[in-house]
Amino acid sequence: MQKHTKEEILAGICELLEKEFDIDRAKLVPEAKLFEDLDLDSIDAIDMVVRLKQKTGLEIGADDFKSIRTLGDVAGVIERLFAEQAK
Repeated sequence: MQKHTKEEILAGICELLEKEFDIDRAKLVPEAKLFEDLDLDSIDAIDMVVRLKQKTGLEIGADDFKSIRTLGDVAGVIERLFAEQAK
């Protein structure tokens, strides 16, 4: 997932959730809430962050993790981390 536009990042996250968590692709929209809409639990969320770190090499910190509610939030955090890394 070495892509850096928000749309490409979101596509990579959706692919991960579809393949690794068996979530219906139709549910994977930016507004989808991780817990309410996608039925992830806290263990799933941590697993998702670990898998994203493996794919991107980015460390999602505790403060960022706490702010994530939707798929769009996840993509926004990763986009920001890529931008910070590029500086």
